[in-house]
Amino acid sequence: MKTMKNAFLLLALSGVALISSCKKDKHDHDPEPGTVKVKVDHKWGMSGASFALNTELVHPMNNDTMTFTTFKYYVSNFKLKKSDGTWWSHPESYFLVDLSNTASLTMNLTNVPAGDYTDMQYTLGVDSTRNVSGAQTGALSTSNGMFWSWNTGYIMVKAEGTSPQSGTGNFAFHLGGFQGTNKIVTTKTVNFGAVLKVEKSNNTQVHLIANPAKLFHADPLSSGTNVMMPGAKAKSMADNFYGGFSFDKIVQ
Repeated sequence: MKTMKNAFLLLALSGVALISSCKKDKHDHDPEPGTVKVKVDHKWGMSGASFALNTELVHPMNNDTMTFTTFKYYVSNFKLKKSDGTWWSHPESYFLVDLSNTASLTMNLTNVPAGDYTDMQYTLGVDSTRNVSGAQTGALSTSNGMFWSWNTGYIMVKAEGTSPQSGTGNFAFHLGGFQGTNKIVTTKTVNFGAVLKVEKSNNTQVHLIANPAKLFHADPLSSGTNVMMPGAKAKSMADNFYGGFSFDKIVQ
C-alpha cells in the first residue's frame, strides 16, 4: 500500500513539473518587443544632392543662394499597422529633428510589439492638445527654442540662414499654426510595400526623405525673408515642405 501511495505521489509531482515546464517553455518562446528606427535623409531638390547646414546651396527653381544655419522641425504621433489590420500607437511620440544634432535624425520607436507590420502613420508638427498643455519636457520643452506662447503654440518648422537675395543678408522662417484655416499640422501614411518584421533580434529601420528646398517652391526669398507667426504664408510654406516628405525603403 505504501509503495502504491508513493507511486501516486510521484505521478502527481511529475504532472505538476510537466505543466510548469510547458508554461515556462511557452513564456520563454514569446517574442520580445523590438525597436523600429525611423531615419530621415535630407536632400536638396530633385537631384538628390545632400542637404547640410553651413553649406551654400542654390535653389533649383528660383536660383536663390542660401546657407542654412538652423533647420529643425517636429515629427510626432507614430503608429504602425499590423498585418491583421490593427494599429499600434507609440506612446509619448514627439521628436525634434535638428540638423545640428546628428542623433536626432534617427527616431527610435521602442517597445514595439513583435509582429509583422505593413504601414506607418506619422504627424508633421505637434497636435493641438500638446500645444495648449502647459510646460512640458523632452522634445516639447520650451528650452528647445521652438515655442511661441500658449495662444500660438509651437514653432513646428524653423529655418534660418543667410542669402545675398535677402535685403538684410539673412532669412528666418518660423512656421506654426495648430488650429483654424492656417493650421499646418499634417498626418501622413505610408505603405511599406512589404512586411516590416519587428522582434528584439532585428535591426529594423524605416527610411524617409525630406526635401527642405520644397519650402521655397512657391515662396522664393524675393517674396519675403521673414515669417514669425501663423498665417497664410506659413501654411503655404509648410504645406510645400510637408508634401515633399516621402517613404524611401525599409531595412531589416
